[in-house]
Amino acid sequence: MTVSKKISRRRWLGQSAGAALAGIGIPLFTSCGRTPDSDRVEVQPEPPGPSPGPNDQIGVGIIGCGRRNAQLQVGRGGQGKPPAQARIVAVADFNKKRADQWAEKYKCQAFQDYRALLDRKDVEVVIYATPEHWHYLPCIHACQAGKDVYGEQPLSHTIREGQVMVEAVRKYGRVFQTGEQQRSHPKTRKAVELILNGRIGKIQSVIGYNYPSPWECGFSAQPIPEGLDWDRWCGPGEVVPYHTDLYLSRVKYEREWLEPAEEKAIGPGWMSFRPYSGGELLNWGCHGLSMVQWALQMDGSGPAEVWVEPAEKLGTLTYNEPETRDRGDAFASRTIIHYRYPNDVTLTLSGTQSRLGGGATFIGDKGRISIFRDGYECEPKGLDEEPLPADAIRVYESDNHMQNFFDCVESRRDPIMDVEAGHRVATLCHLGNVARWTGRRLTWDPEKETFPGDDEANSYLDGPRRKGYELPTQV
Repeated sequence: MTVSKKISRRRWLGQSAGAALAGIGIPLFTSCGRTPDSDRVEVQPEPPGPSPGPNDQIGVGIIGCGRRNAQLQVGRGGQGKPPAQARIVAVADFNKKRADQWAEKYKCQAFQDYRALLDRKDVEVVIYATPEHWHYLPCIHACQAGKDVYGEQPLSHTIREGQVMVEAVRKYGRVFQTGEQQRSHPKTRKAVELILNGRIGKIQSVIGYNYPSPWECGFSAQPIPEGLDWDRWCGPGEVVPYHTDLYLSRVKYEREWLEPAEEKAIGPGWMSFRPYSGGELLNWGCHGLSMVQWALQMDGSGPAEVWVEPAEKLGTLTYNEPETRDRGDAFASRTIIHYRYPNDVTLTLSGTQSRLGGGATFIGDKGRISIFRDGYECEPKGLDEEPLPADAIRVYESDNHMQNFFDCVESRRDPIMDVEAGHRVATLCHLGNVARWTGRRLTWDPEKETFPGDDEANSYLDGPRRKGYELPTQV
């Protein structure tokens, strides 16, 4: 059944649920279960039919009118684009000029405060692609408003944020897809199934890419662009001076509309800087380490230990003037991260091949498989040639990440990269940063999600927050 044939009924159900919540006085800020794999239902889309009418369309609200959300709307990066039934009805960005540009393009309403967008009844689905430190509140608020959510990766900026995001998604019964679209790649799926069905024998170790951690930013002040609420962009952290090379995510910055200062930017952008990002270990590592979690069947768990080599704390590096990422990346990746899983498989982030950033090399006693962004390689060659048997272990099947999300909005099943899976992958990345910041071997309890008896390590589970940006004690 296609989305369009049942959307009106689904819309009615969503509005009824929202009215019920309002009637019992659920506050704006107020354990969660995961749909078992055996209960997942694949929704097979029907061939395209007539163009959907106004009553069959899905109202989409866009939060974050920048580079990544622009890619999501046209399907760049392998995740697929929203289906024909999806219509952008509202956009929001702290930069009002950006929001207005999007509103003109999509013939919709623009907001500077995303909470006003969430108040609209015709917004049924939210797609957010914001800086990493601005993932948690749009997710929580969207769930409280009864919206389904496609949220860009990494899921969270801290482990504690991820826990609360999971709680919000499950409490309000929302469909949530984490934007780690490599799970929806057929070649990736085949490689994972080969590993799970023993083609390389018993897994002994995994080699991942040596992703850099973040470093510090101390840029001098530039004039804040007209229409940008820089105070709110800074979010839970202290307000720092505005600078274009901090404000942009990455340079060169690909966007339809560029300001003169953006065209001259050197970089590196907020993705490299604390307290806005976990560095490439979060931003790029979530893709590659998602493959590790999937192939090790650890989507509901994680490692038991994490440490760095050499055993030393990552020092402080501050960019006081814009420059490329090269110096910072070299500094922030000079220690190698090791993880030990409860099954004694060791994951080591020591790879230097850039394409390994989209996956990892799985080493077994009969061979190895390396997963990359666009496929995989086997050693010895040919171990993937014989088809898997009829009773082989199979994983969730999705060839289009965005379509899978919208199918699940209709079916109410979990998508391929649901909130718990996204949380566990982000946690794996966060643990690597904590190991670098402490410089010593850490014990991790993947069930309680704490470092047992380690106050220093546990202090990194969350960070300080300004008034008005607190995590809710109850969602």
